[in-house]
Amino acid sequence: MNRAQRVLLWTAVGVLCLIAFAAAFPGVLATHDPVLTDVRGALLPPSADHLFGTDQSGRDVYSRVVFGAARSVGIGLLATAIALVAGLAIGAVAGLAPRWVDVSLMRVNDVLMAFPEFLVALVVIAVLGPGPVNVAIAVTLAAVPVYIRLSRVQTRTLRVAEHVEAARILGVPRLVAFWRHVLPGVLGSLSVLATIGIGSSILAASGLSFLGLGPAEPTPEWGLMLAGGRNVLGQAWWISVFPGIAITVTVVAATIVGRVLRARAEGNGR
Repeated sequence: MNRAQRVLLWTAVGVLCLIAFAAAFPGVLATHDPVLTDVRGALLPPSADHLFGTDQSGRDVYSRVVFGAARSVGIGLLATAIALVAGLAIGAVAGLAPRWVDVSLMRVNDVLMAFPEFLVALVVIAVLGPGPVNVAIAVTLAAVPVYIRLSRVQTRTLRVAEHVEAARILGVPRLVAFWRHVLPGVLGSLSVLATIGIGSSILAASGLSFLGLGPAEPTPEWGLMLAGGRNVLGQAWWISVFPGIAITVTVVAATIVGRVLRARAEGNGR
């Protein structure tokens, strides 16, 4: 890794740390109440008092972006974590089970992977209905097929590795051998994929909120804020631009870190 790549990596890590801090302690960074309205101060441009300006209701956009980090990033993290665990379990079953079970599970998984993740999420929302909880469920179900496939591949590869075969020859039970020697390797690969997947999940959740299928007003959430300013973009660009920047920066930073981790994992595997 050259100097420019290291600078890019640490910049991305710094951005993610700042966003994580905003999500955990929004009151420390925010300057106003994110839901407090002030009709007389509506549509004010960015200034010293309102760093990102105000929206149609006079709410401080900067404070809403800060408080929105908890919901937007939280949904992405929750969906990714559940998808990782579910993908690990189902993929491991497919990798260890008899062939007919493996084939059945993977055919269903292939069907899900044939559709774009966002389309799958939309279908799930159409069935379950809108709402923040249902958005998290939809994003999880849309993301899990990728984790299932990787988990299954890694399980089938590692279960015939030399150190696993040696453990089996020494009398280690099959389940114990899987738990000690196969699971850590599978989990490591899925963790690297999850780092990239967090950005995709945040983007998908924000997209659903933009369509009005997530949290409702006046909840501060990046996708919802982005949608809230689309009709006054020419008059008050800051309402949509700053939440859009927050989404873009978060997704790009998570992707950079994930790609670096994946490159290192692939390099160590050679």
